[in-house]
Amino acid sequence: MIRAGIVGASGLAGGELIRLISQHPELELSFLGGSSSLGRRPAELHPGLRLYPQLTVREVSPETTDGLDVLFLATPPAVSAALAGQLADKLPSIIDLSGAFRIRTPELHARWYPKVARSTELADRFVYGVPELVGEQLRDAPLISLPGCYATALTLGLAPLTLGLGMDLPTVVVDGKSGSSGGGLQLRTADLHPFRSGAIAPYAPTGHRHAAEVRDFMERGKPGSIGSLSMSAYGVSHVRGLMVSAYVLTDEPMDPGELRRAYLRFYKASPFVRVRRHTETVIPVPDPQVVLGSNYCDVMALPDAEGGRIVVLAALDNLVKGAAGQAVQAANLRFGLAEDTGLGMQPVVPA
Repeated sequence: MIRAGIVGASGLAGGELIRLISQHPELELSFLGGSSSLGRRPAELHPGLRLYPQLTVREVSPETTDGLDVLFLATPPAVSAALAGQLADKLPSIIDLSGAFRIRTPELHARWYPKVARSTELADRFVYGVPELVGEQLRDAPLISLPGCYATALTLGLAPLTLGLGMDLPTVVVDGKSGSSGGGLQLRTADLHPFRSGAIAPYAPTGHRHAAEVRDFMERGKPGSIGSLSMSAYGVSHVRGLMVSAYVLTDEPMDPGELRRAYLRFYKASPFVRVRRHTETVIPVPDPQVVLGSNYCDVMALPDAEGGRIVVLAALDNLVKGAAGQAVQAANLRFGLAEDTGLGMQPVVPA
């Protein structure tokens, strides 16, 4: 068995990690770490869980994490940066779900994460990216940084164009919508029910750090490239689920069938990316509600000749494929397991 630990056990992603590890045949949850919930059990922190009554949240140190094979950091970026600095050379593998090490370029990191101090040397040691695109690099990787939820959907949506077809995308404009769980459990007035219910709140109308990490990652990829990538993000009233609509402005003509086949080829060996047809089911897809509770990301790309653009849509559950599920998927690859091990749950529809 692979001995696993979670830091940030009281958070939403931490709770999802507990749930997913409990049904994984090769992962054994051996440690829960945190600071604000010391001594508490999973059932006290997460109403849906009555698991691991023998485990309580403990302080994180080289001594308490000794013997673990993998430690998941479901913590704020500044906390992840500090813990990774302490434990990077003391554990076989650390998988970070925060933004501490996502952006490689120091200047870009400082712009989007000004309060997250980290060493450039440590950041360079992390393997970043969604497993579908960097799977081989994850095998035996000691340090793994996972993309943000928006970044996961956006990268999976655009990769067949840049990395698959080798297209240079001069301008990409992104519209992102996420449920309230994307903001975690921090109490904010805007997240109170009287304001959040029924809302479409433009909380980041002129830029989002997940778009910055996508461009930083894509600039290091070949053969295609992205020129300008801008994003507006909105909070909507549901709890789980995320949708990105990327408008790729291009004069390059593209046949709809050709485009679909390119996406199918690119993801033919990726069990968690489903290339959809807009009208293939009783409701239009991709739609976040048809992936909830699963590790799937549904994608679709359609040329809009009159608008001089390609419309790319991607939907996922931000707590599973956008966080905990992707972390388990990365751990599977890290330890030589089939990447879908323990992640076979189907979406819950309706949810």
